[in-house]
Amino acid sequence: MTTIALDTVQEERAVVQRVPLSRVTRVELRKMFDTRSGFWLMASIVIAALVSTVATILFAPESDLTYYTFAKAIGFPMTVILPMIAVLSITGEWSQRSGLTTFTLVPHRSRVILAKVIASVTVGVASMLFALAIGVVGNLVGTTMAGTDLVWDVSVAHAVDIVIGSLLCLLTGTMLGLLFRSSPVALVAYFVYALLVPTVSGLLATSQQGYRDLQPWVDLNYAQSFLFEGTLTGAQWAHLAVTVTVWLALPALIALRLVTRSEVK
Repeated sequence: MTTIALDTVQEERAVVQRVPLSRVTRVELRKMFDTRSGFWLMASIVIAALVSTVATILFAPESDLTYYTFAKAIGFPMTVILPMIAVLSITGEWSQRSGLTTFTLVPHRSRVILAKVIASVTVGVASMLFALAIGVVGNLVGTTMAGTDLVWDVSVAHAVDIVIGSLLCLLTGTMLGLLFRSSPVALVAYFVYALLVPTVSGLLATSQQGYRDLQPWVDLNYAQSFLFEGTLTGAQWAHLAVTVTVWLALPALIALRLVTRSEVK
């Protein structure tokens, strides 16, 4: 009887299937909106886009009322909000102490992290498409009010580059979240990376000729900035590939290995 019972248990275990990645991703998307802070963080994307559009219409010179002006004005707050979304999505399992439950239900931690990345990128792409659409409305309304000609100075390729640049900002937040696994520390690290490091790098570039020649290969912010300005040259794509590999991909892989091996408390 004992042998039969054991065989039955083994058969039942054999038919148990792991949770599909699509379901884990849907759960992670829902978790982004479920809390009050998450809801308002998502709402801030819409609010920031509308405020930036209205401010551009009211205060920008008439000669600067072009689609690129609106896209740039709306895109700037996105580069701040999207990394915050990515950081909070990753670090929530540790900051809110829900990791033990999550990683018990889905033991393969890499699948949970992948679902979080997919959810964050989905939100990021949707946010940027929304921002570009708001820019269209702002350009139409602004030029109509000012009585100037419509200027559509953002090509499809340029719009794609802007989306890629914003997603790199988001993925930087993901990497820092994995590396530190603490919301406050990761957020502070991102603002140091986004605000302090470019300033120091720019000062070095103006005073040191050797660093000026090296800057495109070692400064991710500098290499990434050309995505927002227009279509990149082959050399600029090479600079971007090297800096993304060194400052984003490799730290993310190291952080992911640490996450999969660390003890969850």
